[in-house]
Amino acid sequence: MTLKSEYSQSLPKGFRGSGVSAGLKSSGAKDLALIVNDGPDNFASAVFTTNQVVAAPVIWSRQVLKDNQVSAVLLNSGGANAATGADGFADTHKSAEEVASLFSISSSDVAICSTGLIGVRLDMEKLLAGVKSAHSAMSTDSTEDLARAIMTTDSKPKIATYESSGVSFTGIAKGAGMLAPSLATMLSVVMTDAKVDKAVADEIFAKVCEKTFNRIDSDGCTSTNDTVLFLSSAASGVELSNEQLEQALFAVAGSLSKQLIADAEGHSKIISITTINAKSERDAVEVGRACARNNLLKCALGGEDPNWGRVLAAIGTTNAVIDPLNIDVDLNGVKVCKSSSPGEDRAKVVMTGELIEILIDLR
Repeated sequence: MTLKSEYSQSLPKGFRGSGVSAGLKSSGAKDLALIVNDGPDNFASAVFTTNQVVAAPVIWSRQVLKDNQVSAVLLNSGGANAATGADGFADTHKSAEEVASLFSISSSDVAICSTGLIGVRLDMEKLLAGVKSAHSAMSTDSTEDLARAIMTTDSKPKIATYESSGVSFTGIAKGAGMLAPSLATMLSVVMTDAKVDKAVADEIFAKVCEKTFNRIDSDGCTSTNDTVLFLSSAASGVELSNEQLEQALFAVAGSLSKQLIADAEGHSKIISITTINAKSERDAVEVGRACARNNLLKCALGGEDPNWGRVLAAIGTTNAVIDPLNIDVDLNGVKVCKSSSPGEDRAKVVMTGELIEILIDLR
């Protein structure tokens, strides 16, 4: 299996989709995406925001995903439908009912995702008319239309395609601001025509999300609407082993995560942080996250200043098990800190490029 450098417009077998303009965005850009899984299987798994304040579509979709069955997904940009009370939830329900009616399926198998401004109800007249337009425009060659319809402040669509003999995976995502652990202001849908082991696919998808989407951070903010969906139609008839499924999902989710962070609002650098020799994975993640969120360190890196002392200071704010006198730090391949003391000449560090790589060895 290989991750394709150029995405395919064709969706995996068993899926149709469309992306249209319903008029929810004043710009007239595409703002409504519709995906239907024609089967023969309708397996679905999801990871949602950990924010305690959640949008109506998240409340709805959590209920839908309880039986791991999804026949259709409606996604809109141009409005989050968050902090809209009972009326907002009723709007979500009405959206699902409209989709269900058009495809002759149950509304309890329709997931809803929204993104945009919080605290404003959606224009339901426009949205419902848009659903009808999306239904009429359904196509098996709609990858880019789907990705563009969920964009908000994104500068480009995020798409990843992974293919092997007879099996394909396609993922779309949106997000440019509020990218933080526990997802982001982020919506993503990953589709495959492979047959999967339903007993463990949920666990595998959660693991993949934890190590991809949940490891990116642009501003430390977590949204009310974060949703990542994994859908399987099994239409290829090809069954993947658990290892093959994990490999494919890692490739797609990893690519989408990198595209998301590369499009983060206002960024001038992309920082890759790797922590090794930690006492636990949890400690490694906590150390990396502390560095990613440290404003003093981010200012130094943005100014192309190889100030490794700020890396140590950030590490010291965590609850990770460390030896504070025995930490190594490499910046772009130069060991500027050895055993928590000055290492190689920091002037050797080249930081003019967009990517800065930090390697932290807790030894």
